[in-house]
Order: sequence, then structure tokens, then C-alpha cells
Amino acid sequence: MPLDPQLRNRLEQALAVVDDQGTAGPRLVNDALRLWRRSERFVSMNLVSAEGLDLEALELACWALQLPSRRTHTHPTGKAQRTTLRERCEEAAELLVGLTAGEADELLLDRATRLLHEMPHRSPMLDEAKLLADAVNLDDFGATGVALQVIQLARQGEGLIQLAEGCEARELYGYWDARLKDGFHFDAVRQIAVRRLENARTICALLAAELREDMR
Repeated sequence: MPLDPQLRNRLEQALAVVDDQGTAGPRLVNDALRLWRRSERFVSMNLVSAEGLDLEALELACWALQLPSRRTHTHPTGKAQRTTLRERCEEAAELLVGLTAGEADELLLDRATRLLHEMPHRSPMLDEAKLLADAVNLDDFGATGVALQVIQLARQGEGLIQLAEGCEARELYGYWDARLKDGFHFDAVRQIAVRRLENARTICALLAAELREDMR
């Protein structure tokens, strides 16, 4: 069952402003749609039985995860700190209820917030939470993952040097091996991540080569 058009419109309005500075743009709406389409694709791959899946709550959770954060996460140095998946899900559930209370069906909100709270668990009880977790975690891989890193670094005032250093550190400390091992509930999605990781490594290698050339 698709989301109610009025509820979807309310979410699109909330996501049209991408930060607390009032910057307007399509990024968050596009990301929500992209996450939902990816989740739909996983459903179509028969990773779990489609019978009884709560697709309405799954779609709503995809939108909720893109709601602009209102929390400030900083290191003692004042540098922005990356939000954990658990923190992101908890805030998304809070923001969703605050935004749509009185407008969305209460049972639907309960199902979507439960899904969000289940998603970061190592072994979620809900199949919808497993699908959503894999859809979110896949964003770390491939050209998509590199592009999202660029966006995050730019928002922190950092740039290409820091991106290249991050690529090197992830290889050096076995980050990708750990992510591939623990980041997915379904082997079919893990294999997609493996293929995309090669794209990311190619991009990082090209960037490192060009930066070395520029710094000679």
C-alpha cells in the first residue's frame, strides 16, 4: 500500500530544506526516493518472503531517515562528529513523530518507528528492518559512498586531501573488510557491495595519483 499523498507531500516539504541555515534543494528528497527504490529492489529480489511485508512502514522509514538532523554532534575540538546508525535511527523516529503526529495514522507511525528502532540491531526481528539496514549500509560503498563522503567533508570545511587520507586509512585499518563482514544481513546485497567497493577503490586510486602529481 503506497503512502497517503498528503503524508508524502508533508514529508517532501520537510525535506525541501536541507539544513538549519534554511538552504533549499532536492538532495534529501532525492536521497529518500533513492533509498526507497533500493529497498523495493531488495524486496523484488526475494531476499525475504514478500507475504506480509509492511511496505508502507518501510517507505515511511526511508523518508524519516532523511529528515534534517537537529542534533549537534561535535568532538571536544569542535570538529563535527559522525552520527552512529543507532543515533540516526532514534532521531529519525523522534522527528517523524514530531512532524506527522495528528496527520499520519497512529498505527502506521508506531510500525515505522518500531522499524527504525529495530534497524541498528545486529539481528533485527523484523524483515523490513533487515532490508532497510542493508539498503542504508550499501550507501557506504562505491561511487555513491565516495560522493557522499565528499558532501560530508565539504560541510565540515574539508576537501580532497582529507578525502584521500580517509581512503588510505580505511584500507590500512581493514575498515572495508569489517563493513563487508558485519554490515549486511543478506549475502546478495553483500555481493553488490563487493562490486561497488572496486569502483570506490578505483576512484580513490585515481584521486591519490592526481594529488601526488599536483604536490610534486
